[in-house]
Amino acid sequence: MTITVKRLTLEEYFAYDDGTDTRYELVDGELLEMPPESDRNNLISLYLLSEFLKFVPIQLIRHKDTEIVVTGNRTRVRMPDLMILTEELFKAIAGGRATITPDMPSPAMVVEVVSPGKVNEDRDYRYKRSEYAARGIPEYWIVDAHKARVTLLTLVDGLYEEALFEGTDCIRSVTFLTLNLTAAQVLAAGQV
Repeated sequence: MTITVKRLTLEEYFAYDDGTDTRYELVDGELLEMPPESDRNNLISLYLLSEFLKFVPIQLIRHKDTEIVVTGNRTRVRMPDLMILTEELFKAIAGGRATITPDMPSPAMVVEVVSPGKVNEDRDYRYKRSEYAARGIPEYWIVDAHKARVTLLTLVDGLYEEALFEGTDCIRSVTFLTLNLTAAQVLAAGQV
């Protein structure tokens, strides 16, 4: 649900406080309310977080709590479900607001767990794909329990190359070369 009429600048977005704990993304100057995640999506992203901890220290992992400024028609601020920071990016954030601004390095990886519905699919498969590529993020995972697959996008010459993983396919990550994880394992984490 979009709740603003006046388009906000990035600075106005950073200063915005409606007195609630509602989370918002900034999309072309408008506040877009981010509803709570489904339990399935939370379990999948937490499972991946636990797997990534085998490769990187917890300081380099962000779970739904760090924003990244990307570009669209106007400035956009996204909150990925999961992010892997580089050491350089970790130092750039340096205990300040958990926002990755355009002057900071890009994260090594982002993961989005798709929520049901065409609007959510379009956001994760189309808009964020181009935004994250333009931001120079080397690896972008789209985990889609409804389609029972993991789409792994690897940045090559400014564009993402796509690989699909289903069932017992072993996910081949460029960030975690020795990752031993199947699409089925990732998707099973969200089953109750």
